[in-house]
Amino acid sequence: MLYALILVIAYLLGSIPSGLIVGKLFYGKDIRQHGSGNLGATNTFRTLGMKAGIAVTLTDILKGTFATFLPFIFGMDMVIHPLLPGILAVIGHMFPIFAGFRGGKAVATSAGILLGFQPLLFLLVIAVFLISLKISKYVSLSSIIAGIFAFLYSLIFEFGEWPLIAVVSALAFFVIYRHRANIQRIKNKTEPKVKWI
Repeated sequence: MLYALILVIAYLLGSIPSGLIVGKLFYGKDIRQHGSGNLGATNTFRTLGMKAGIAVTLTDILKGTFATFLPFIFGMDMVIHPLLPGILAVIGHMFPIFAGFRGGKAVATSAGILLGFQPLLFLLVIAVFLISLKISKYVSLSSIIAGIFAFLYSLIFEFGEWPLIAVVSALAFFVIYRHRANIQRIKNKTEPKVKWI
C-alpha cells in the first residue's frame, strides 16, 4: 500500500502545472493560449519573461528531485529505487492530471531526477545544455543534445548501474519524442531562437 502511495504522490507531484500556476496567479495569463501552447519552462520564458521562466524551471527541476527523495522520506529506500518515483514525476509532468493531461516536454523534471540521484551528471548535463544553447540558440536542440549526452555518459561512465542507464535512456527517449515537432521546425528553419543568451 505504501509502495503504491509513493508512486501516486510522485505522479501528482509531477502533475503540478507550475507554468500554468505562475501564469494565472501572477500574470493573469494561461500560457497554454500563448506561444507554443506548452506548459513548460521554454514557453513560460517566451510568454511571461525571464523571472517567470526561471521560477518555472526551478520548480519543475525540484519536482523531479523531490520525487527521488520520497522513498527515503517514507522509509522505503530499501524497497523502492529512488529513480522509480522520479520517472512517475516525469510522466506526471508530461501528462498532468491537473491540466487536462497536456504538460511540458520533460526536460527540467528529468534534470531534477539527476540532481537528486546523480548530481555530477546533473551538472554536466546543464553545462552541455548551456553550451549548446549558446552556440545554436535552439532550446529544443540543446535539450535533445543534453539528453543524448546523459545517455552516452551513463553508458560509458556508469556501466553496470543498470537502473540509472535504463532511466536515463527512457528520459532521453521522452525528451527526443516530445520534441519531434521542434526537430521538424529546425529542419524547416522555422524554429524560434532564443535571444537571451
